[in-house]
Parts: sequence; C-alpha cells; structure tokens
Amino acid sequence: MDGERRGWYPCLLGGAVFAVCMAGTTLPTPLYGLYQEKFGFSELIVTVVYAVYAFGVIGVLLLAGNTSDAVGRRPVLLAGLVFAAASAVCFLAAEGLGWLYAGRLLSGLSAGLFTGAATVYVLELAPQGDASRATFVATAANMGGLGCGPLLAGVLAQYAAWPLYLPFAVHLALVAGSVAVLLWLPETVRERRPLSTVRPQRPGVPRGCGRCSGPRRPPRSWGSLCSGCSRRSVRRSSRNPSTCTTML
Repeated sequence: MDGERRGWYPCLLGGAVFAVCMAGTTLPTPLYGLYQEKFGFSELIVTVVYAVYAFGVIGVLLLAGNTSDAVGRRPVLLAGLVFAAASAVCFLAAEGLGWLYAGRLLSGLSAGLFTGAATVYVLELAPQGDASRATFVATAANMGGLGCGPLLAGVLAQYAAWPLYLPFAVHLALVAGSVAVLLWLPETVRERRPLSTVRPQRPGVPRGCGRCSGPRRPPRSWGSLCSGCSRRSVRRSSRNPSTCTTML
C-alpha cells in the first residue's frame, strides 16, 4: 500500500504544478474593478484584456502545440512557468493599461504551453494501469487551478493589504516552488528531437472526438486535450491541436 502511494507522488506533484500555473491565468479576474478605478478604463477595455489572453493561448496552440513531443515535457513546462512569472511581474509593476495587456498576453502564452503538455505529463507520471484516476488528477488540477485563482485573489483583496500586489507576489512564490518541483520530477519523453523539427499545427477536430468512450493513456500532448478520446483519435489530435480543448 505504501509503495502504491509513493508511486502516485510524482503524478500528484505534477498536478500541483499544473494547478499553480492555471491559477495564475485567472488570478486577475476579481481585480479588474480595482484596476478600472485606478486607471479609469471602461468595460469594453476589460473585454479587450480578456481577448489579449485568448490570442496568446491560440497562438501557442497553433505555433508550438507539439513542442513537448519533440523537446520533452519539462522544458516546455518550465517555459510556461517563466511566462507565468513574467505575467505576475507585469501586474506587480502595472502603472498603466499597457502592463495589463502584457500581463494577460504572457498569461495566455503560459496557459497555451501548459494545457496540453501538463495534462499528458500528469498522465505519464501516474502508475501504469490506472488511467482513469490519472485523468481525474489532471482534470482536477486544471479546473481546480482555474477556480482557485479568483478565490485566492478575491480573499487577499478583501482581507489583506495591497490588493493589487499581494495576490501576484503570492503567485510568484508558488511559481518558484513549482519550478523546484518540476526540476525534481523525471522527464517522460525518451526520444527527443531538435526544436527545429517543430512545425505550426493545422487546426482541426480529431476524428472520433465525438465518440469519447473512456480514458486511455495518451502518447502525445495534444491528445491530452481530449483526455477521454480513443487511442486512435488521441494520436490524430497530437498532430492537430486545438479544438477538443475548451477556451476559458
């Protein structure tokens, strides 16, 4: 029993790193009202700020969606954490609307790198033969992180000092801890290729995605975006990123 539990530690730690990154993508959500008061922008600008984030996510999905299949999971996830940290720094230094745009764009880049690569990394770190539980860990980390971001920022903004600074300082500390954890975790891609072999992905819906029937261990990062698809559709989706995932 103890050995089985120890076998799950890497998977759970990978899920924790996943959650930390995704929390950063929603961290500013309850703070936009305060930014409106500080910088004096309209509701339309809030929508534009959200759109900047979406452009960052989509750009990474299309241009670098299969990068972790080539260079490994950890380098891509480390890059995602660097973007997450840079986003937090932008919000900490924000003295105008341009900083918010930059912070959300960097956050979108971070989310785009993490969404597929981190999901499949968590599944690959899990013990063999329990894909359903591993899928639950990956899904809980993704959705839980997205939900914890506004919760953390809202609580700190309501009950602590420096509401526009403390949430991002806390997230920076969490990102630093995540980097340490990720450096300790093993790489799961055995056969790596040069970064020059990565090509932009053509958008498309993998065949069989509408017939999801139960979790299988995916061999490629893009397949993990539709973690319940059959193994064949997972392989196809690794070559066609996109649209099995939900844009948040």
